[in-house]
Amino acid sequence: MFIYNVTTNIDDSVHQQWLQWMQETHIPDMIATGKFTEAKIVKVLVEEEMGGQTYSVQYTTDSKATLQDFYLNDSDRLKREVLVKFADKIVSFETELQIVSEH
Repeated sequence: MFIYNVTTNIDDSVHQQWLQWMQETHIPDMIATGKFTEAKIVKVLVEEEMGGQTYSVQYTTDSKATLQDFYLNDSDRLKREVLVKFADKIVSFETELQIVSEH
């Protein structure tokens, strides 16, 4: 199993709007691609010098091949939607994680 992780710092002025949009629109759209089986929103408990709120959104997928398919067929469109909606109010970076074991 793999996790596609997107960590985002959100300006306080759009924090609640972003969180609601993620839960009601963006995450359902990500799941609807058929590439991910579940998603979690996790609040990062750190105070950033730049301010704002930081979250990690973790999308679980079955394989690296499925993740590559997401990058080829869905990623650009979904990233564009985020940028159109929140433009300069967010800063994000992506990380791929492989689950080694669960206990």
